[in-house]
Amino acid sequence: MKKVFALTVMFVASLAFSANAAMITNGQTAKCNDAKSITLEAAKVASSTTDKYGYSDNDRGGANVVVWKSSNFTTVPLSLGPNDSNDSLNGTDGGRTGLPQRGGMGKQKVTLFGQNNFSRGDSIGDISGLVKITNTGSIAVNVSCN
Repeated sequence: MKKVFALTVMFVASLAFSANAAMITNGQTAKCNDAKSITLEAAKVASSTTDKYGYSDNDRGGANVVVWKSSNFTTVPLSLGPNDSNDSLNGTDGGRTGLPQRGGMGKQKVTLFGQNNFSRGDSIGDISGLVKITNTGSIAVNVSCN
């Protein structure tokens, strides 16, 4: 009986200290504890727009999350917009602005790496301790704690 109890305790402890992954939808929260890195990936969803101005009912396929860090009690918003173009319009203006082409498409996946001795409270640099990721958009997000 003691062996079964000891094995059960070790199993539960290993689950508590292991990395986890979760697919979160609107309003759901994933938690990472002392992760070396956190990967966020938006679900692949096409932009469902029929409006001439580009408005859509699914955030143009982009995901929105809020990252809360216990290390300095900071909340940081984060958007993943794989269908959004951040391209500057100077390519379509015939070069009249004289600026080089800049920008590109948004990212579908981003990995946050912990930075030691990072003290800025308004940044995402310190991911030590408990980190909560809450989905605030309409597109699902896969969260991996590594």
